[in-house]
Amino acid sequence: MTDRRSAKGSTLAEKLDRLFKSGHPSGGGEYTYEEVADGIKRLGLNPISPSYLWELRTGKKDNPRMQHLESIAVFFGVTPADFYNEEAFDRIEARLELFAALRDAGVEQLALNAADLSPETLRTITQLVERARQLEGLPADAAHNEGPEADSDRRRSETRSERRTTARSPEKQNEG
Repeated sequence: MTDRRSAKGSTLAEKLDRLFKSGHPSGGGEYTYEEVADGIKRLGLNPISPSYLWELRTGKKDNPRMQHLESIAVFFGVTPADFYNEEAFDRIEARLELFAALRDAGVEQLALNAADLSPETLRTITQLVERARQLEGLPADAAHNEGPEADSDRRRSETRSERRTTARSPEKQNEG
């Protein structure tokens, strides 16, 4: 097996992994191999077995037939060429991160409520959000962050840490 990397270094397996992890548009978590295989079949595309998808995603196989690559691409809403064009895939990945952030009910509701507002009002809202991020110690521009998962992971970690501190007895707090 050869290591088929694009110019920037991502393998087909790494790109497939990112697509699987992008999850369901409905927010139902990561796709399973069975869901992708069934979805490809329902779309009337060239069928692929769940085990073959696993082999491609884990890099055990790295040179799929074009018909299989086309089926995978159609299922995930990309083109076969995107698997070999790093810049195109980076744009796709940014879009997937945006969709993941929008799945957060609060963010989605904010976006829906902002629809049809004037450009001036949207600028004001953007400034308010930037200020709120600053007050919470977050980067001003979430696009330069590690992604939506990084913020939520950090917040969960901080919450767990706060709970542990609060849960300690005064004696243990003095010891630690």
